[in-house]
Amino acid sequence: MERTEIAENLKWKTSDIFACDEAWEEEYAAVEKEYSNYDFTPYKGKLSDKQTLLACFGLNDKVSRRIEKLYLYAHLLHDQDVRVSKYTSMNAKVGALISKIFAQFSFVEPELTKLDDALLQSFIVDPDFAAYEYKLRQISKSKAHVLSEAEEKLLTLGGDVMREFRGVFSMLDNANLNLPKASYNGEEVQMSHGMYGVILHGGNAAERKEWFEKYYGAYINLIDAITQTYYANVKKDVFYKTVRNHESCLAMALDGEDVTPKVYENLIKAVQNALPVMHDYIRLRKEVAGLEEQHMYDIYVPLVNDAEIKMPFEKAYDLVVEGLAPLGKDYQELLRKARREGWIDVCENAGKRSGAYSSGVYDTHPYVLLNYQETTNDIFTVAHEMGHALHSYKSNGNQPYAKADYTIFLAEIASTVNEVLLLKYLYKNTDDKNLKKYLLNYYMDMIRATLFRQTQFAQFEQIAHAKAEAGEPLTKDTLCAAYYELNKAYYGDGIIHDSQIAYEWARIPHFYTSFYVYKYATGITSAISIVKRILAEGESAVKDYFEFLSSGGCTDPVSILQKAGVDLTTEAPFEAAMQEFKDTLEAFKELCQE
Repeated sequence: MERTEIAENLKWKTSDIFACDEAWEEEYAAVEKEYSNYDFTPYKGKLSDKQTLLACFGLNDKVSRRIEKLYLYAHLLHDQDVRVSKYTSMNAKVGALISKIFAQFSFVEPELTKLDDALLQSFIVDPDFAAYEYKLRQISKSKAHVLSEAEEKLLTLGGDVMREFRGVFSMLDNANLNLPKASYNGEEVQMSHGMYGVILHGGNAAERKEWFEKYYGAYINLIDAITQTYYANVKKDVFYKTVRNHESCLAMALDGEDVTPKVYENLIKAVQNALPVMHDYIRLRKEVAGLEEQHMYDIYVPLVNDAEIKMPFEKAYDLVVEGLAPLGKDYQELLRKARREGWIDVCENAGKRSGAYSSGVYDTHPYVLLNYQETTNDIFTVAHEMGHALHSYKSNGNQPYAKADYTIFLAEIASTVNEVLLLKYLYKNTDDKNLKKYLLNYYMDMIRATLFRQTQFAQFEQIAHAKAEAGEPLTKDTLCAAYYELNKAYYGDGIIHDSQIAYEWARIPHFYTSFYVYKYATGITSAISIVKRILAEGESAVKDYFEFLSSGGCTDPVSILQKAGVDLTTEAPFEAAMQEFKDTLEAFKELCQE
């Protein structure tokens, strides 16, 4: 389907950012003229003065807010159809401008790290720096990793180039993948990312096998280019780790978000301990599905027939609003406002970026990209992305600009809370045994995909980066072998590990934001505990949860999460999530035996 065929009320309203492309061009020209060669003489070498430092921070905020809007507009228009060269050019232009302008601010952190500790601490406790105190604390903490002014400027100037690996992969994945046609309902249809998911969830055995083999075949055809792109991305991480004097790329990623390594250790330990339960679940799938052989392309097949929830987007959205009632009427009204006021781009169209996301900046409402299909999974995707959107909305509405942006570590929690609440609402409000079994199966699949699978991805990233850090080249053979061994460890002997699954790493876009994926796992771990508390305690727990949503990035993310009653420095939340998986599996078994 071409974008022109889609109804306007199913498209996002980018005119809320800029009225038209010409308005964007005017603002771009104004920002470029005003700031691309800015005179920083009044600030350089003078940041020990309180008023000068406040003015410098204020200038940074002002420039950032203007350029973020430029970026958002170009980024959304590019993603709605990556084939349009005009928006690819605009996206590239603003990326280059970001690097050029903020290279000029590169003197700030090195200068602040050289300040006397007593003076820096006096700024941190000064009420006039309330919007910047966490930023200053982070600067104080990062002294060992900040370079000289000249070196920081050089790294900033190179930022645009260093970010391009994700863009290259996006083009390979969306514009150059050349997916073939495949059989569906007796006809040959054009494959797409969205339809691939539909077939794996609902196609017959022959269709699943054909689509799986052809889909991975397209990636295998591009595997040399994808391998080099991913290897370059990892080498970029190793470069930054080395020049900034971090112990490892993982340590650099954790330190960058102010997350203690204990959280990562607790996650890996809990998942490894729970793999026998995962293997039990995989074997159960084979038994319940009545399969002589279970392949990797069978892993998404619902174990319960005639219970898939299928409905058009409008009805699905109403269901999401109803299912999130435990969060209160104000939250529900914000959801309605989002649909009414054009926050959401709903339909898949030719050239549109695959998947789903929420995006936005401080001075606009959030924007949500979907590729909605009438599947249960896509209904939950609506709940998921709106969780992201309203987290941003509440943070932006309750924090100053400098503290509004929460870290990626916190980004997957609100989205998953919405999914778990919706599932428990559906389970509670039906007497249909078949639907109950379906929902339990869906919940197990959610935990498998979001907790176990993302931890598998995280371990793959850790292996790949460790090899590169040790000077070992990353080749398609070494990467595929590492991934294949992990797949066998995670899924056990209840499934055939098809050879194509060794290439799964090659189609994961999140690998180009390194050490992102483990946060999905910590996100669902946290969400399970938060939902349990909300449903048990009601208003008091919701109040604490909203405090979490409204906290943005006001302090370290582990402390922010503690406001919602979850402490990931302990093993308790992880053990609770694993117990939830085990309990759901046992409940499913009991229903199957009735």
